[in-house]
Amino acid sequence: MTCSATTTQSTVQSKVYFTNLRVREGQSQLSKLRDLVMAAGIADINFDRKFTAIKMHFGEGENIAYLRPNYARVIVDVVKELGGRPYLVDCNTLYPGRRKNALEHIDLAYEHGFSPFSTGCNILIGDGLTGSDEALVPVKGGRYITEAKVGRAVMDADVLISLSHFKGHIETGFGGALKNIGMGCGSRAGKMSIHSASRPTINQNTCIGCGKCSKYCASDAIYYQTKKAHIDAEACISCGHCIAACPTDSIRSVLDEKSELVDAKIVEYAKAILDVLPSFHVSLVIDVSPLCDCWSANDAPIVPDVGMFASFDPVALDLACADAVNAQPPFEDSALGDALAKLKHEHDHDHTQIDYFDIVNTSSHWRAQIDYGVEIGLGSNDYELIEV
Repeated sequence: MTCSATTTQSTVQSKVYFTNLRVREGQSQLSKLRDLVMAAGIADINFDRKFTAIKMHFGEGENIAYLRPNYARVIVDVVKELGGRPYLVDCNTLYPGRRKNALEHIDLAYEHGFSPFSTGCNILIGDGLTGSDEALVPVKGGRYITEAKVGRAVMDADVLISLSHFKGHIETGFGGALKNIGMGCGSRAGKMSIHSASRPTINQNTCIGCGKCSKYCASDAIYYQTKKAHIDAEACISCGHCIAACPTDSIRSVLDEKSELVDAKIVEYAKAILDVLPSFHVSLVIDVSPLCDCWSANDAPIVPDVGMFASFDPVALDLACADAVNAQPPFEDSALGDALAKLKHEHDHDHTQIDYFDIVNTSSHWRAQIDYGVEIGLGSNDYELIEV
């Protein structure tokens, strides 16, 4: 099967491998995942004694749509068999929550089953305890970012494997391989440079004037008046350290970039990393919730589970996953079903003519990720889908 869904056709066709979730006697979905990555060529990478970062999302709070640790174990075991030294990695979040520093982040990962005993390897938080441990990586050909701020434990790896849960996202339409790498590998300052053109803000009603934010400020931009913290906008460099340091979650980033610009910056971050590290990408299109795994809870899936995909090309992989979701029958009792019912009532549209992600998250423009990924040379929008 050959497919292209964007306006500018790539000159190179990429291979995307796919397996469905049906099993016969003697099989399991885990064995099918192993067969998939082997068929897709993961063994072509030289893993011999190489530190291998397996980038994934451990889930937030009471969200239960994240990938089970069993899937991670499959990839870990394959890497070990090929001579590699794997570890699971994610970076701290920009927003307050249970993944804003390494201690809480690892605690939550363990609660969700991602222990060394279940996955066969250790967990590292890529940007360190408070999100400040970062490597500066040039973006070749970048239009918006010249230097990506990436978690150091990601860039210290010799090989990067992206293991992503493909699902919706309120700002980027969907989250797949590109977002898992581009946004997910950014340090706190990196995430702020992607999301925001503004400086953090302090809620004066909840600030307790404890002084912790100023202790971690990288530019001495925080001062105090009437026992409350304030930010000097001209001095602030948007490092985001104050957000993690605040014990009352009184400091927030203003997410004010347009979705197309966020998409482009994500792609540039991904390119910066993938220009340096040999990589391989796996996406599971299951539990396709309308919003990402960063939300504290997940809504019902919008379509039936599709299967598992793998490729050396993250752009083609994301496009193949999006095409597969759009080919599914929608679940009526879901955010997608609600949106389709409203659209049909207002415009008498047939759902087969609708892009699901566009109507579930109406402010997003997910194809911008694909188009810009092609433009910047990160991958192809022309793919051959090979069923395993």
